[in-house]
Amino acid sequence: MSAPKVAVVGHIEWLDFALVDHLPAPGEIVTAREHFAVPAGGGAVAAVQLRQLAGAADFFTVVGDDELGRRSVAELRDEHGLTVHSTTRGVPQRRAFTHVDANAERTITVLGERLVPHGADPLPWERLDDVDGVYYTGGDAEAARAARRARFLVATGRAPEGLLAGGVVPDVLVGSVRDEKERAGIAAFGDGARWTVLTDGARGGRWSGADGSSGSWKPVAPPGPPVDAYGCGDSFAGALAYGLGAGLGIEGAVLLAARCGAWCVTGRGPYGRQLTRAELTPTERG
Repeated sequence: MSAPKVAVVGHIEWLDFALVDHLPAPGEIVTAREHFAVPAGGGAVAAVQLRQLAGAADFFTVVGDDELGRRSVAELRDEHGLTVHSTTRGVPQRRAFTHVDANAERTITVLGERLVPHGADPLPWERLDDVDGVYYTGGDAEAARAARRARFLVATGRAPEGLLAGGVVPDVLVGSVRDEKERAGIAAFGDGARWTVLTDGARGGRWSGADGSSGSWKPVAPPGPPVDAYGCGDSFAGALAYGLGAGLGIEGAVLLAARCGAWCVTGRGPYGRQLTRAELTPTERG
C-alpha cells in the first residue's frame, strides 16, 4: 500500500534535557541524573513522527547561522531520515531547556527568537503541491499559503499569526486544553476550521467540527511505564496530519494520534519511542 505524502512547515529548537528527581524550588540546587541535547521543538518532533509513520517526510524550516543551527539540520537529516529544506537567519539558533522529573513531566524554558520560514525563502515550496498532509507550526503569510496547498492542513493553535495574515484556514486546529496560548490562538479563527482538536493529556481529549459533529477519545494505555512527556503533544499533532492524509477521517486520525502520544511518553527524549510504520494496521498504512 502507498503511504501518504507528508510534510511539516515550522521551527526547530536545540533542546537541552536535564533529568531530575524533582523540579528545583526557589533557591535550590538540584543535580541531574542524566543530561543530553537534541534538535527538537514542535516542528522537528512532528516531522520525525511523520517520517516514522510514512517512511519519508519533508521539513521546511529555518535555523540560526551558527554551529547549533548546522547541527540541527545535520542530525535531523542523517540520524532521523528527514528530507530537510532549510535556510538560515543571521541570528543564533533558538534553544530551549527542559527539566524532566521523576513523574515524567517536563517543564520548558525557551531561549531566543522563534525562527520560522518565509514564503520568500529559497525553499522548494512546489513540493507541497501534491502532499496529502501538512502540519504547520509557524511561518509568514506566504509560507502559510504554501502549506495550504496540501490536501489536509493541520496547524497548532500556538502560532496563528502567519495563518491569519495569509487568510489561511486550516482543516484542523490542535491544542491542549491546559495551554492558554493555544486556546487563544484557536479562538482567533472563530468557527472557521473544519475541526478543532483539544488534547487533555492522560485524560484523552475531544474534537468538534464546524458542521456540529463532535467526539472524544479515551486515553491510550502506553506500551510501558512513562519516562518523558516531552514531545507527546507534537507526536500527536504530526500523526493527525498523517491520519487525515491516509484517509482515516477525523475519528480514525485522532485515535492514531493518541496512540502516538502514548508511545512517545515511554521513551527518553522526543525520539526515544515514537510509533513506527511497522506498528500500524493495514488500514492506517494508507
